[in-house]
Amino acid sequence: MRSGAKVAIVGGAFVLVAGGVGYAGFNLWNGITGGVDNVGEARPLKASGPITAEETERTSRDFLAAWAKGDAEAAGQLTNDPANATPVVGSFREAAHVAKAVITPGTASGTTVPYTVKATVSHQGHSKVLSYSSKLTVVRGATTGRPLVDWAPTVLHPKLTKGASLRTGEAETAAIEAVDRQGRKLTREKYPSLGTVLDTLRTRYADQVEGEPGIETWIEPASADAPNQTLLTLTKGVPGKLRTTLDAEVQAAAERAVKRFGQASVVAIRPSTGEISAVANNPATGFNTAMQGAQAPGSTMKIVTAAMMLDRGVVDGPSSPVECPEEVQWKGGTFHNLDHFSIPDGGSLTESFRRSCNTAFIKAVGPLSEKDVEDTALGETARKYFGLGGVWSTGIPSSDASVPASQGSETAASYIGQGKVTMNALSVASIAATAKSGAFHQPVLVPKELIKGEITTAQPLPGNIASALRAMMSATATTGTGAQAMASVGGDKGAKTGSAEVDGQSSSNSWFTGYADDLAAASVVQSGGHGGDSAGKVVADVLNAR
Repeated sequence: MRSGAKVAIVGGAFVLVAGGVGYAGFNLWNGITGGVDNVGEARPLKASGPITAEETERTSRDFLAAWAKGDAEAAGQLTNDPANATPVVGSFREAAHVAKAVITPGTASGTTVPYTVKATVSHQGHSKVLSYSSKLTVVRGATTGRPLVDWAPTVLHPKLTKGASLRTGEAETAAIEAVDRQGRKLTREKYPSLGTVLDTLRTRYADQVEGEPGIETWIEPASADAPNQTLLTLTKGVPGKLRTTLDAEVQAAAERAVKRFGQASVVAIRPSTGEISAVANNPATGFNTAMQGAQAPGSTMKIVTAAMMLDRGVVDGPSSPVECPEEVQWKGGTFHNLDHFSIPDGGSLTESFRRSCNTAFIKAVGPLSEKDVEDTALGETARKYFGLGGVWSTGIPSSDASVPASQGSETAASYIGQGKVTMNALSVASIAATAKSGAFHQPVLVPKELIKGEITTAQPLPGNIASALRAMMSATATTGTGAQAMASVGGDKGAKTGSAEVDGQSSSNSWFTGYADDLAAASVVQSGGHGGDSAGKVVADVLNAR
């Protein structure tokens, strides 16, 4: 497709301009013959072989022309799925109330053609332009061999998914003005990671705050549980104000921190209350990995494992001696430490914790030890003191941690955050927050009185366990594996590093959790390596914003 070609409806008359040549009054498409290039000149179909550049240009041109003209039937017949394409293209004018469309193709890359759309949306006397970019790909029809547009809803709009629809009208709910805990306005422009969060808050809580709906263009998802995505506001209405637990300064730091890495997530929590101060992801749009991910948390799990060992009497306290050999056997599985290090003559639980010795946390409760514990012990401790395994109603969609019962070598793997254990940055940040405060406070992002689900509770940590965890996390943050990352963080601080091996990845996922005064945070960086190398930098940046 020649750069600069435009397909438009101007003054109600269809005009196609391509490379300075005007096409008007010609039949540019035909669902049976494949169309004509000029009056009286039939264009032959190529039944097989790769799609040619000429076929790509002609097919994309004809499809875009039909779409811009508002001829949904003709546009649909130029795709490989007319039954689904036709009603979706038709909705562009009928349901989205697009009065005029100007579509500007770019330069084709192989059989893919990018283009920009300037759609004038008009409803109830109000008009605005909706501008965006998308692309299409030309393929050969499976039965006819005709060059056709490979249909997907994203052809019409890049955010349109299967079963979703484009709508314009009075909004289903009033807009909300989300503010942080101090009343500072939160917007997706300033805080990109909050885009889906803000959409969810509007869907869930607009009827609980005063406001009047405006006229908008939005994407209505196929699932009733997913929020609408507003694309264009024709009239604002009156937004209702919703106070969240977020902290604008901490959120800004979190946004900056995750951008340092290709795929990273972070959550910050106030240990004294469980209030979520920040949620950030890179990429910022799409799936909220920070709160909905489910991955092995690596050695950050040793906080919970240490609590289990203390609670079951495996060790008496942080100074209790434990063995840290290079490797250890457990019911058919072999486990070793990073670089196969060991601690000569054993050492204390604190020494193994701050250096993240895998074998110590396995051997101490292994089948050959005198303090063997049942396979369910870790999950019971996680639920009893840390609220992990319960159903958390945080105010927005979130995935709950899973610490299931296991058997054989999987039990040993779970002690070091592998096996079947799954968590996300939210779960791990809450673990650190619980260790810091001595009691679990279920994380929330909005005031608890607005949340319809039940708030999960747990028993406070016994005093000796809480103080032991803080002592070991403090040692990790000052002289252990987390010292370098936490060097810039002041105050009463603690940390735990982690790395989790993932099948198919050459580098492990980097995990890090820590606290400083009344702020705890956890981060995961995909393929980030050791915990202190990447995730630790994210957490330190967030903690320094407190």
